Amino acid sequence: MRVVSLLAGGTEIVCGLGAGDSLVGRSHECDNPDWVHRLPSCTSPAFDVTVTSGQIDAEVRRRLKAGEPLYNIDTNLIRSLKPDLLITQAHCEVCAVTPGDVQRADCVIAGQVLALLGGSLAGIYEGIRNVARSMDREEAGEALIERMTRRIRLVNGAVRNRRPPTVAILEWTDPIFATGNWVPELVEAANGNLLLGEKGKHSAAIAWEQVRKADPEYLIIAPCGFNLERAREELPSLERLPGWFDLTAVREAHVAVADGNKYFNRSGTTVVKTVEIIAEILHGYKSEPAQRNTAWQMVTYPVIRAEESCRF
Repeated sequence: MRVVSLLAGGTEIVCGLGAGDSLVGRSHECDNPDWVHRLPSCTSPAFDVTVTSGQIDAEVRRRLKAGEPLYNIDTNLIRSLKPDLLITQAHCEVCAVTPGDVQRADCVIAGQVLALLGGSLAGIYEGIRNVARSMDREEAGEALIERMTRRIRLVNGAVRNRRPPTVAILEWTDPIFATGNWVPELVEAANGNLLLGEKGKHSAAIAWEQVRKADPEYLIIAPCGFNLERAREELPSLERLPGWFDLTAVREAHVAVADGNKYFNRSGTTVVKTVEIIAEILHGYKSEPAQRNTAWQMVTYPVIRAEESCRF
């Protein structure tokens, strides 16, 4: 079977099924496992995504209102790859290529187009089953789900008797978006008390004052589509917000920036690693310490004297 995956989580799933050799094409966002970079990229952003978060948000909203695409799809390349299965997603009209994008690009040229839904851990597991069914690998699909749930149970068992600290996770910074979808379940598995996020619901824009009022003990900055380095670039704009340096998480050096693209916004097999990351941030849980700094970093600030705090 020949598979083109236009969804990073879908690419992870195919590889997790032991069927990576079936992949013949990928999206520009597919990066896990690392070897998939060798596959031809069949998509690209339709606009400049190196601008500020506020500018990206404004352009996305403008394009959605005007009915303009967010992604370019290389139809000719996909046609030349002759896929039997084309994987997309139908959960979010912004985060990755949708079936509608494929139709508008006149790209329905595969034997089957499979749109994954995600939205929750159960939805991710169902996506695994759907990919496995499409590839005649049902047994491998169940085995993959069992491996994932086993690792999540292992983390939960290690931290569940500790006090669950309060935490807020920001999925975008301008405007502020609080996390949603499957991430609240991951926080629960890591024994955290999530503020400003609802299980099974899309992430949503909130007022900065809501973050100040919630005043979480921990704050994780993991913008959608941003790797760790790009996420760190969001800090100056957050630091200019009123009351940033008064937050408990900031004063206690409990602010973390994370690779949102790979771990916090992706409905694939990396959700297991996300649970481990959250447990490490909140409880010092150790799974693969050598890999920690590639996924997240804690932000530290010099001690601020009381008479200086008024500057912020």
